[in-house]
Amino acid sequence: MPYPTPACLLNVDLHPGKPAILHTDAPDDAPGWAAEHRHNLRSLVTEHGVLLIRGLQLRDADQAGAVLRRLAPALMTDKEAFAPRQTYTPGVYSSSTWPPNQPMCMHHELSYTLHPPGLMLFACVTAPTTGGATAIADAPTVLEALPPELVHRFEQEGWLLTRSYNDEIGAPCAEVFGTDDRTAIEDYCRAGAIEFAWQPDGSLRTRQRRPAVTAHPVTGRRCWFNQIAFLNEWTIEPEIREYLIDVHGAEGLPFNTHFGGGDPIGPDIIQLLNDTYTAHTTREPWQAGDVMLVDNVRTAHSREAFQGPREVLVAMAEPLRLSECPPTTEVSAG
Repeated sequence: MPYPTPACLLNVDLHPGKPAILHTDAPDDAPGWAAEHRHNLRSLVTEHGVLLIRGLQLRDADQAGAVLRRLAPALMTDKEAFAPRQTYTPGVYSSSTWPPNQPMCMHHELSYTLHPPGLMLFACVTAPTTGGATAIADAPTVLEALPPELVHRFEQEGWLLTRSYNDEIGAPCAEVFGTDDRTAIEDYCRAGAIEFAWQPDGSLRTRQRRPAVTAHPVTGRRCWFNQIAFLNEWTIEPEIREYLIDVHGAEGLPFNTHFGGGDPIGPDIIQLLNDTYTAHTTREPWQAGDVMLVDNVRTAHSREAFQGPREVLVAMAEPLRLSECPPTTEVSAG
C-alpha cells in the first residue's frame, strides 16, 4: 500500500532546467531519517525520475555511506564497471576514475549488463570548485526526440558492446569480474550472455548485445536505455583514440559500440545522440552534503568536467531482470 507523504517531504522544488530538489532541515540522525522516510523518498523518485535531497549536512564519507545504506538496504556489488572505483564499504564506492577535464557523457549505469541497477544513489562529501555536476536527462523524452528511423533500427537490432581489457585505460579485467581466475571469468561470461576470446598475449576481449530501448518496470513507458554514445570510440578524445588504435589496433580499443548487427556507428550518429541529450539536460551544482537518487531506467546521468577536489560516493540498488522491463531486442553475446 502507498505510504502517506510526511509534511517534511512535501517541500519539493520543481524548476525548469533543474532536477526535483527536496529541501529538509538537517536531522540529528541523518541515517535514521533516511531509514524512516526511504519509502516516501523512493516514491518521489518514481514520480520525478530523480530527487536531489539538500540539507542533510553530511559530514564525511562514513556518514554519507550510512545514509546510502539506509536508503537502499540491499546494495549491489559493482560488476562489469568500465572504469576503476574505490570501495568505501561493501556496496558503497567512489565515483568512476575519469580525468577531471573530460566529461562523462550521458548514460544509464551498467545498461550493458543483464541485471542493471534500477536505482542509483549519490552522496556529495566534497563539492568541486567549479563544474562537476551529475547532470540528468529524461529517457522517454530523449527517445521521442530521436529520429524514428534510427530508433527503429536500434529497436530491431539492439546495440553491441565490445571490450578489450588492457592496463592503459578502463577498469582492469580482475576488477571488472571480481576475480583473475580464467575459469571463473568464463563462467561469468557464459551466464551473462557475453562472448569472450582470450588473446595470444593473455588479454581478454568480449562482445555482448543488449536492447537499446526498454519499458520502465513500473510505468511501462518506453525509455532510451543504453550506453551507446558514452562507450563509443568517437567519444574518446581524438588524440587518445589515435594512440590506442596505433598501439592496440581498431579491434583493441578498450570499449566501443556498434549497431546490434555489428555495423559501425559513425561519428555523425554519436554527435546526434549527444546533442539530443544536451538539449534535454538538467543540472544542479553539487553542494557538500547533498544526496541524489536517480531512477536508472527513466533517467540518464552524466558527470561534467570539473576543477578542484570532488568526492561523490556512489551506490546501486534494485537490480533489474530483463523480464521486468521487457526489451524489444533479445540479448545475446553478439
